[in-house]
Amino acid sequence: MNRAPAEFSSLAHIMNAKRLSSDSVAFNGDESISWQTFQYDVVHFTHQLAQLPAQRLALCFGNSYLFAVSFLAACYANKTIILPGNYQTQAVLELEQYFDLLVHDQEVKVAHQLTTLEVSSGLPDIVVESAFPDLKLNEIAVTLFTSGSSGKAKAIQKTLAQLDAEIEILESLWGEQIQGARIESTVSHQHIYGLLFRLLWPLCAGRPFALHNLEFPEQIVQHANMDTALISSPALLKRLSEEQQSSPLRCVFSSGGPLATSAANHSKALFAHLPIEVFGSTETGGIAYRQQHSATTPWQLFPGVDAELNSEHCLRLRAAHIAGNKWYQTADQCHFHDKISFDLQGRTDRVVKIEEKRISLVEVEQRLEQLEWIEESAVIPLEDGNRLALCAVLVLTDKGHDAVKQDGKGKFWMTLRKNLRDWLEPIAIPRKYRLLDEIPLNSQGKRQVAEIEKLFQE
Repeated sequence: MNRAPAEFSSLAHIMNAKRLSSDSVAFNGDESISWQTFQYDVVHFTHQLAQLPAQRLALCFGNSYLFAVSFLAACYANKTIILPGNYQTQAVLELEQYFDLLVHDQEVKVAHQLTTLEVSSGLPDIVVESAFPDLKLNEIAVTLFTSGSSGKAKAIQKTLAQLDAEIEILESLWGEQIQGARIESTVSHQHIYGLLFRLLWPLCAGRPFALHNLEFPEQIVQHANMDTALISSPALLKRLSEEQQSSPLRCVFSSGGPLATSAANHSKALFAHLPIEVFGSTETGGIAYRQQHSATTPWQLFPGVDAELNSEHCLRLRAAHIAGNKWYQTADQCHFHDKISFDLQGRTDRVVKIEEKRISLVEVEQRLEQLEWIEESAVIPLEDGNRLALCAVLVLTDKGHDAVKQDGKGKFWMTLRKNLRDWLEPIAIPRKYRLLDEIPLNSQGKRQVAEIEKLFQE
């Protein structure tokens, strides 16, 4: 039976939102957790956390419902929240300088050296006798970490006010489209994209979310229906290429890295919609979106985001959810068509100097991918003897596989180089190639540069 949509609420007074006690907050298959149970659990855990001396709490959960309870309880207990990018034992241990207590569920293994608190389901009911106080959003900090594929994680601090401002934008853009939908996800709530799209936005809008992520392409197809919105990433959507069973979804969101046009089109064939791609970073949050009708479809700025280009044509941004009235400088080179639509042209931090010439790795990848044999590529610079040279890993199209079988790899490489010379100087043409079934990506769709480098080590 249909009912009136839930009232949208700010994070400031989320626990006092006008909801029926029986409304679903989260689900696991046919089982559902009610709004009343959620309120009880948050009250109980807030009391427990408030009695602890630890101020900086690292949250690591496989269960998104228990994560939501712990996140809001930490807010009401006036704690600082730390979100490790993943909950692998050693990765969390490397971040111990940032937190005093690791709060986790039984799905997360923890290093014995750390001070920990395990949260389990079935918390005792505590009657909610009075209204929750409003949260002071500017005073509550959340520390996230960039999910770089190599090097140390970089801490990025956000206030709840910044997260709340972005949630309002998301609701203004897509709230009507996904009204009444349930939220399934393939992305982690430990990262800003998952935190917002698969957890905090659904909570504010009264949309139930799944306790656990979908891990495999066949699970996505099995769970697809018109009452479900999918929060996903290029890393998972590209793996749907073997799935042919068609089931419409309400909509699909994708973020975390570039989505191949072929993956976007296959997603449309499976789910009746092109994915809504969201562009942004841990530092900025979401800043723009598009649906990839073609590879050249421009991006549209989020409402409320001001943008301009610096002398290197790199994007500068200003918005309430980024840095308030301050401008934030990115390394993303862009071309604007008008005040709100733009093309991405790569990053200045992906420009290398080889024999005093500046080479854009993004341009080399684009030139490779416009050849009929290349589906996807990743180009990296590596030391080759005493000089820097470019190396490329390639995912071939069907025509590419046929060409390799017919001509052999040696002749195929020569044909590639010959075609690239129409656009690139000889020094910008990759010297070494490796063929892969897919580019190595982490769960957030970021390239694993260290894994690519290993492919070229003698």
